[in-house]
Parts: sequence; C-alpha cells; structure tokens
Amino acid sequence: MPASDALIQAARDLDAALKSLSFGPPTAYVYHPLDYARAPHEAYLARYGGGKKRVVFVGMNPGPFGMTQTGVPFGEISAVRDWLDIREPVGRPEREHPKRRVSGFDCKNSEVSGRRLWGLFKERFGTPEAFFKDHFVANYCPLVFMEEGGKNRTPDKLPAHETGAMEALCDAHLRRVIEALEPEWVIGVGAFAEERAARAQAALARPFRVGRILHPSPASPLANRDWPGEAARQLQKLGVW
Repeated sequence: MPASDALIQAARDLDAALKSLSFGPPTAYVYHPLDYARAPHEAYLARYGGGKKRVVFVGMNPGPFGMTQTGVPFGEISAVRDWLDIREPVGRPEREHPKRRVSGFDCKNSEVSGRRLWGLFKERFGTPEAFFKDHFVANYCPLVFMEEGGKNRTPDKLPAHETGAMEALCDAHLRRVIEALEPEWVIGVGAFAEERAARAQAALARPFRVGRILHPSPASPLANRDWPGEAARQLQKLGVW
C-alpha cells in the first residue's frame, strides 16, 4: 500500500476509535478535526505523505486557529492555503463552543506556532515539494479539548484516568505513521511529543532516532526571541540538518 494511502487509513481508524471515548469536567467540549476537516486533512496526506521520509516532526495536538480550523498539523491558515495549496471545505464540530467557532479557511486569527513552524520550512526549502521530499509533519493527538468557558486544554493537562485509552490509540497511530514513512529521525516539537516518539521507538523493531526542538508556542519566552534560529540550531546540532 502506498504510504499516503496507509496514512489516510490510519487517520480514519484513529478518528473512529477516538469517538468512543468520553472526557469529564473541566473538559466540556471535544472537537474531532479528523472528522469535520477530513477533506483538507486527507488532501494533505495524499499530496505530501507519499514515499519514505528522512524526518518526521510530531506535534502534540491541534491549536485553536491551526489544525482545529484546517485539518492540517500546525495548520496556520495562510501556510495551508497559500504555501501548501490546500483549500478543501471544512465542516463544523458536532457540538461547538459558542466562543470557539470553527470557520475553516475563513478564520481571521493566526496560529502563531504554525506560522513559525511552516515559516521556517518555507524559508529553508522554498517550496513544499522540496520540504516534503524528505520531511513530514504529524500530530500525536488529533483532538481539541476545551473547558466550559472556552479555555483550551492540552492532552498533558488531562487527568490520568482519561488519558490511558486515548494515549493507547494515539501511540498505535504514531507507530503506523512511522511504519508507513520509515523515517531516520522522529523529532518531537516540544517535550511531550518527544516522549511519545520515544515510546514508539521502544515499541518498534524499526531503527530510527528521536530528537526534540523547542516548541514554537508564544507562551515560551525563548521561542518569542528567535524560534526559527533556535530550532534550526537544534536540528543542526542533532545532525538532522
């Protein structure tokens, strides 16, 4: 099976399995971008997920103005629409927070982490084809968690009794991504993703190396100073670039 087809099937299986899970307070809303944004997500996998990749970057979960809106990991609107040239229609979550609407490519907010990540790749490689020849970007968990007031919750903030089943499914999916793409490196974007990549490394017989770059979140003072320069230096030090 072509790698892109394997990625699409793995994503569909993960989405179906995650729908059986439930999450309690303070989580009040859970969005499933692999469902309502399936069209752009699968366009991303079909167009850029073919063949072996030397490096797979892994994020934690969708940002509110990135993959939540576009279905693409770290999916800053302009990067997905104008650089990746993905513009497929986006639906709506089954149950939507009134203050956290999904407007797809009409979203006016910017996903800073995605803008920084894709901006670095665009600056270094120029075209998507040059970047994706040897690289790919995935997310560990595709779910978006929100509290009643609309505050975003990341998977690392969920109680342990809720994360066991979810992480088992996401771990299995990450292993399928790695098996499909056969990378030399799996790079966690932040410590959480690095830990999940290390889990996959321990579970798979296939040899690959695990590393980490600084997360581009604006919550990080270091990322706000010079995230592109710091991330590039980290990748060079690892020997990835």
